[in-house]
Amino acid sequence: MSENKKVVDEEVVAEEILEEQDSKTDVEESETAPTEKKLFKKKKKKEELLEEEITSLKEELGKMQNAYYTAYADTENLRKRLQNDADMLKKYRIQSFAQEILPAIDNLERAINFEAKEEDMKNYVEGIKMIYQQIKTALEKEGVTAIDCLEKPFDPNLHQALVSEKVEGVESGIVVEEIQKGYLLKDRVLRASLVKVSE
Repeated sequence: MSENKKVVDEEVVAEEILEEQDSKTDVEESETAPTEKKLFKKKKKKEELLEEEITSLKEELGKMQNAYYTAYADTENLRKRLQNDADMLKKYRIQSFAQEILPAIDNLERAINFEAKEEDMKNYVEGIKMIYQQIKTALEKEGVTAIDCLEKPFDPNLHQALVSEKVEGVESGIVVEEIQKGYLLKDRVLRASLVKVSE
């Protein structure tokens, strides 16, 4: 019986030891549980804050990208407009000069058409023809050309009708006489031709 008692005592002792260990574990768990929960809550709160910050930064980045693209597009449009303006200035840089010299060219043409009877005057007229040709060639290099209008349909963009009259054998709306020569600068009218048009 003493052996039975010994075995029972050992079992009781073993149970007590297990209970003590369980109670220690429970105490340890109860002590660490709030700390772990606090840590978990802190970690979760940090993650939420970081996610909010990431979302905020993404929105800010989107706004900055939109502002950048808008500024870039505005800059490109301005660059193209300035380039176009520079091209137009270059293309038509001679316009005001050409308009100022057209009356002088008209006078040279009148002098060339003058019928000189004396030999000295004929030499002057030849000299004027040479000067006229040089000026005309220089203007043509810059894109200034005379408008060819005789026997062409009247075009209000190129011609200014001073007179209209019935001309036999010519249909209506045809230029029959050029009163004053018109000129173009490339594709722009410097001066419209003054013309007589058939009715």
